[in-house]
Amino acid sequence: MQAISTKHLLGIKDLTANDINLILETAKEFKDVINRPIKKVPSLRDVTIANVFFENSTRTRLSFELAEKRLSADVVNFSASGSSVKKGETLLDTVNNILAMKVDMVVMRHSSPGAPHYLSKHIKANIVNAGDGTHEHPTQALLDAFSMQEKIGDLAGKKIAIIGDILHSRVALSNIFCLQKLGAEVMVCGPNTLLPKYIREIGVKVEHNVQNALKWCDVANVLRIQLERQQIKYFPSLREYSLYFGINKKMLDELNKEIVLMHPGPINRGVELTSDAADSHHSIILDQVENGVAVRMAVLYLLAQQN
Repeated sequence: MQAISTKHLLGIKDLTANDINLILETAKEFKDVINRPIKKVPSLRDVTIANVFFENSTRTRLSFELAEKRLSADVVNFSASGSSVKKGETLLDTVNNILAMKVDMVVMRHSSPGAPHYLSKHIKANIVNAGDGTHEHPTQALLDAFSMQEKIGDLAGKKIAIIGDILHSRVALSNIFCLQKLGAEVMVCGPNTLLPKYIREIGVKVEHNVQNALKWCDVANVLRIQLERQQIKYFPSLREYSLYFGINKKMLDELNKEIVLMHPGPINRGVELTSDAADSHHSIILDQVENGVAVRMAVLYLLAQQN
């Protein structure tokens, strides 16, 4: 059996194209498993996994937890809001205390970019980055790529537009790295204030007109406005953003081709997407949610083989 080339999943940047393809192939097998009447396999029966979330999360945490239980792992859930972190305990102390309970793998979300990388240098357990600040969210990019492949096949040469708040999005960066490694062309679209200054340097096209982006792409991956990460105003109002960068079903129907519509959730309905677009036949948003479990099962399974 092929093996993944890394002990941790810290970001897409650290994966090879072979690693990505191996994860996606393995996820296909696990998707078959979770669609069976008996949805569990004993693959990680002797493995203990701690979900350590220093930031709020619903979908990602539940998706990881379900993936772990489907693999028969023992699961420990840790939430910073009710922990000794509030009393001043350091990140390293917190995780070392969890590891003293003989945990093999840590799935971690943290508001500081680089927090999982720091941990990986100090502890022996496998680390899976479930989102670090505005840096990366590798499993989201992998499940997005998996969902695209299911819908449109091989991504080499396909045109993918990422539309919305690129500046504050960890999903955007991971998606760009992942899609480029799979041979896709990537465009980002949004107001100038929500695009990072370095964005052209990483080989993506830049567009400020959402109609042009939709005409160009095979897949539109729409991101929400991350108001919780914005300390200053980047645009006059949500209404104005919606007017210039929101997508509705009429815009999709007027294209002279079929495109795929995606969103990592949660959707701000009426801002970046209208309900009739989000719920249209173009949308594979619910497929992304289902695929998240299979992809995370694949990641956990492959990393566990590295011990």
